[in-house]
Formats: sequence, structure tokens, C-alpha cells
Amino acid sequence: MTPMPQSVPAASPLGSQPIGRLLARFAIPSIISFLVSALYNIVDQIFIGQGVGMLGNAATNVAFPLTTISVSLALLFGVGTAANFNLSMGAGDRERAARILGTGVTCLALSGLTLGAVVLIFLHPLLRAFGAAGEVLPYAQTYTAITAFGLPLVVFTSGSSHLIRADGSPTYSMLCMVSGAVVNTILDPLFIFRFEMGIQGAALATVLGQLLSASLAIRYTFRYQTVRLTRRHLRLSRSMVQNIASLGMASCFNQLAMTAAQIAMNNTLTYYGARSAYGSDIPLACVGVIMKVNMLFLSFILGISQGAQPIISFNYGARQYGRVRRTYLTALAAASVFSLAAFLSFQIFPRQITALFGDGSEAYFLFSVRFFRTFLFLTIANSLNPVSANFFTAIGKAKLGIWVSLTRQVLFLIPLVLLFPLIWGVEGVMYAGPIADGAAALVAALLAVRELRRMRALPESVPDPST
Repeated sequence: MTPMPQSVPAASPLGSQPIGRLLARFAIPSIISFLVSALYNIVDQIFIGQGVGMLGNAATNVAFPLTTISVSLALLFGVGTAANFNLSMGAGDRERAARILGTGVTCLALSGLTLGAVVLIFLHPLLRAFGAAGEVLPYAQTYTAITAFGLPLVVFTSGSSHLIRADGSPTYSMLCMVSGAVVNTILDPLFIFRFEMGIQGAALATVLGQLLSASLAIRYTFRYQTVRLTRRHLRLSRSMVQNIASLGMASCFNQLAMTAAQIAMNNTLTYYGARSAYGSDIPLACVGVIMKVNMLFLSFILGISQGAQPIISFNYGARQYGRVRRTYLTALAAASVFSLAAFLSFQIFPRQITALFGDGSEAYFLFSVRFFRTFLFLTIANSLNPVSANFFTAIGKAKLGIWVSLTRQVLFLIPLVLLFPLIWGVEGVMYAGPIADGAAALVAALLAVRELRRMRALPESVPDPST
């Protein structure tokens, strides 16, 4: 996408304040929002593990792809709208920004309702496809039949959080997510233990928390600060939807690829686990715990990359390329710190982390410890891929963003997850992780370096006022 020729509006802090201060302002609420989203699943997993047991943990793992599908729709229309919105604001075109914003809101609402309806209609075959079998299936059906009603709320709230943040209200965006998580955390033990509702109680607590978050997001819809959103802006425009989708596809496809990888792993673990000493349920339950914990780490990485998005998009639209480069490098450095912390935690405390989610046999803990240490061995390199993919999306280079997003899951991880068990059995899944992580990081680094060099040669519109 060719950057707009207009100069930076003088009043915008995105084009003038120090990069570090701006990144902290936008990234911290974004991190908290992603953490809260992860905690919805982790809190359920912990209380279900304590109150229901290993089969309950396996059931939430089977249902987890529906969460990633919801997030993929939220990213498609949320990130795509936010990037287009900030590019338009950076170019000084407020009317186009308002039309983009209204179109994104409508797309979030319609896509969420559609997803919820599809899941309720095709619940049983979907859970079968996600890897549910035997004793796990009834638990998965009970849990998902309730949480399906919350899927439209997840899509709208998660997508709106990007729009609200792009509007310059990262704290309110954070509030939308945190409020629901607090409700979920309070109601989970109450419903599961006090009212003895088991896995049904966990699902109901989740939906009620999501309802509160969505209510706050809806309240903000007609209270945007930088533009005035009216009903006419909510009408769908084919060209606007295409513009939004083009810049949201990278983040969306990354989530869909994660969903495909999760489904492939679930089915592989069930099949090869049944032919091992562990059985089919232990690998499925262990990986459910590990993937949820890994979500916490990814929340920091994704929060930093999403927090950088409005800064990068605005300054690219305003032709302040030096600020664009420095924002990317600052975000990458911050994300790398969290990558190192995650690596150390996964290598040193895998058994203790697993124990938080309930008791199990010695075989259960043995598999969990080995999977933590092996599958997540190159977590230290995992910051490069999401930060770089979001960087390309933020500057309007959707195809590069999509390519970087898909490399780990589609190009490397899924083929290896299917291939390695043919050689090493159920443990082959473990070895697929670090190889996919390393290869994806290398691809992202090469493409990012090339883009930064190209950008260095472009003429700046005005000197950076923050230097």
C-alpha cells in the first residue's frame, strides 16, 4: 500500500511523543486484554481440573479451537479496521476513518452471530473433528453447548478492543476485558464447588463474564473520541470490507493456523497416545494445560505487537519512517525479554506449572514435563514471528503479514506434527515444536531486515519531533 501524502496532524501524540512512552501506553492495556482473554480459558482449566479432573481438562482442550476461531474473526475485522482507521487518521481523512470504523463494528457483530449459530447446529460433528472421543466427548459437549452462546460476545468484545485502542482509549479497552474476567473468576468456584454444577458451572461463569465485557464494548460504540460514528457509518460497503479484510488477514490466518495445528495435534495425540504407554487421555489433557499456559506468554508478545500497531500505522501514513523503524525495533526488544522469561519458566518449573491444574498420575506429570521442555524449547525465538507479522500488516503490506503469520503453523508445524509421529510415535509431536519455531523465526527476521532497509531509503515528510 502506498503511504498517503498528507503531513502529520500536529495534535496527534502518535506522531510526536517518544516511542517508548507511546508503546507503553498502548501495549500495557493491550497485554492485559490478551492476558484476560487467556485467563478466561486458564481459570476454567484450573477450576475444572480441581473440581472435575483430568477428563474435564481434556474436554476444554477439545473445545479450545472454537476460542481461537472466535479470536481469528475478531482479529480479521478488529485489526483490519484499526490499521485502516489509523492509516486514514494519519493521512487526515476523518470521514473515511469513520466509514471504516462503522463497517468494522457491523462485521464484528454479524460474524460473531454466524459463528455461534454454526457451532450450535453442528456441535457433535465439530467436537468429533476436534479430537473428542470416548469419555472426553460428553464433557466436551456439555461445556461447549453453553459456551457457544458466548462466542458472538467474544468476537465483538475482542474485535472492539482493537478499535477502542486505535481511537486512543487503551485503558477502556482493557476495562472491557478485565471486567468480564473478574466476574468469571468469582463465579467459577461458586458455580463449580458451592452449587456443585461441575463443568456446566464453569461454562456458565464464562458466558456471564463475556456478557459484561460485551456490554461495555457496545456502550463505547457510539462514543468514539476521534470521529463521530453514526448509523449511516454502520452500513456495509464492499470496498470497505475488502480493505479491512486485506489488513486483518495476517492476524486472522495466524489464529486459524493455530486452530488447524491444535486440531491436528489433538487427533495425532489421541491416535498415537492410544498406542503408547500413556493412553489417549493423558497426552490430550497435558497438551491442553501446556497450550493454555503458553497463551499467557503469547499474551505479552501479542499485546506488545498490537500496542505498536497504531503507532506504526499512523506514522507510516504520515511518512515518518524513522519512527516506524524505531517502533518495530523497540517492540521486538520488549517482546524478546518476555520470550526469555517464558523459556526459563518452561524449562525450570514445568511440573509445578502442571500441578496448578490438578492432580494426575506419575505418567501424566512425566509426559507434561517432557512436552513442556521439548515442544517449547525455542520459545525464546517466538517474539520475531508475531511482531514482524503485525509490523507488515500495520504498514499496509497484507500479503507479507499473511506469509509471516502462516509460516510457523502451516508451513512447518502441521506437516511436522503429522510426519514425526510416524517415526517416534506420540513423542514425535514434541520435536515438531522447536523446529517449527526456529524456522519461522528465521523467515520473519530475513523479511523484516529487508523491509527496514527499504524504508530507510524513503524520504521523510517532516523531522521526528520526538528526537
